[in-house]
Amino acid sequence: MNFIHETAELGENTTVGHFSVIEEGARVGSNVRIGNRVTIHANTIIGDGTTVDDGAVVGKQPKPAKTSTMQITKEIPPLELGKECTIGANTIIYRGAIIGESTLIADLATVREDVKVGSFVIIGRNVTVENFVTIGERTKIQSNSYITAHSTLEDHVFIAPCVTTTNDNFMGRTEARFDKIKGAIVKKGARVGGASIILPGITIAEETFVAAGAIVTKDTEAKTVIKGFPAKFMKNVPEEELL
Repeated sequence: MNFIHETAELGENTTVGHFSVIEEGARVGSNVRIGNRVTIHANTIIGDGTTVDDGAVVGKQPKPAKTSTMQITKEIPPLELGKECTIGANTIIYRGAIIGESTLIADLATVREDVKVGSFVIIGRNVTVENFVTIGERTKIQSNSYITAHSTLEDHVFIAPCVTTTNDNFMGRTEARFDKIKGAIVKKGARVGGASIILPGITIAEETFVAAGAIVTKDTEAKTVIKGFPAKFMKNVPEEELL
């Protein structure tokens, strides 16, 4: 048995599985497939042709702890899912995110509030995207990676599995750090190898290749290969491998 609020709107040829909840004011487009035990929170917007798989929670209202660094200081707008997206099983997407068309967010991923995701993006299984993150078009983030708050990934970026980004250089837990939190900036076409770590505020330049396992401690130069810990220049990216 499902619960669909009387003010929710469902488009033509949209199907809903068993034991799902669609709250007040939600707008679901045409040809949408909603799986079993899905929760669509109030006022969420879902574009035509999108699939929301079993157990997913979309449009969730964030509830930070009293000790959380980032607090909610304004009303958060509804989640907007573009057309022909695929939302994996048991994925959670928070209110205030904007997801572009034809984007895949795989099983068990989490996308927080105040996130903007471009079109044709892949966010892999068990990836976490924290708040205040921007992800450009046709970017791919592979399984188990962590994109910290206040990061920017531009178009055509590739993030391999288990990459970690960071945003806080302060050892002490003083409030002074709050104004200096800054995530990674990964420029267009850059590629970051598996299990790499990017330190706070680092810029990965256009078409940089970061070798697997690197620890990136300073900004890179465009079209270079870096490796090691700390990561250092190895060579230029071959011309035939550039975008």
